[in-house]
Amino acid sequence: MIPEDTHLLIGSLMFEGMDQIDLTGPFEVLSRVPNSTYRIYAKTNSPVRDLNGLRLIADATLAEAPPLDVLHLPGGPGQEALMEDPEVITWIQRQAAGARRIFSVCTGALLCGAAGLLKGRRATTHWSSLHLLAFFGAIPVNERVVMDANYVFAAGVTAGIDGALRLAVELRGDEVAQAIQLDMVYAPEPPFNSGTPERAPPAIFECARQSYREITARREETARRIAARLGIFVAQ
Repeated sequence: MIPEDTHLLIGSLMFEGMDQIDLTGPFEVLSRVPNSTYRIYAKTNSPVRDLNGLRLIADATLAEAPPLDVLHLPGGPGQEALMEDPEVITWIQRQAAGARRIFSVCTGALLCGAAGLLKGRRATTHWSSLHLLAFFGAIPVNERVVMDANYVFAAGVTAGIDGALRLAVELRGDEVAQAIQLDMVYAPEPPFNSGTPERAPPAIFECARQSYREITARREETARRIAARLGIFVAQ
């Protein structure tokens, strides 16, 4: 836990085509962390749209971001366009170097990988991309939230809320995290037990798997290029 009198600067990356709940779910938690300032950063001040068209705008640009204590990287289909973007990857590397905690949600973990931050780390990401973590030297772990040193990885979408609460414990302790959870009335009671590949009906899972086929193939091509640059060999 970080001393309560230490003011924390918390920042999230925002980009076109992200999954907004990867951002807004953790926002509900992180914006409530005591003695902190939370801001959202993007390449420009122009509005972006998430994968389903929700319009969002950042507080400031990447260039305007101060050194952050907590770096939050969401995911979503738009992550693929950033994997080899020098401005974004350099920004992630620079911020991660001085951050107290790095928190990725969904395929935000692949951005960590592209920045060379995953070598030897236990990590997780969305089930459709879990196997790609090996291309970045990570140890894939099929769990909802995975913690490794000062890194917190959430498997995807709603798991970002769970990961953010775990992060809140790291930052301010159990009681603060519990109070935040209560304030959010976060007590999920899903109508179906189909939220993971292991639990979903086979036909539902197969349909979902097919829907991810194209972007997963693109992500693998990118991951292989980055692995080559990082000097990481992954068997076919």
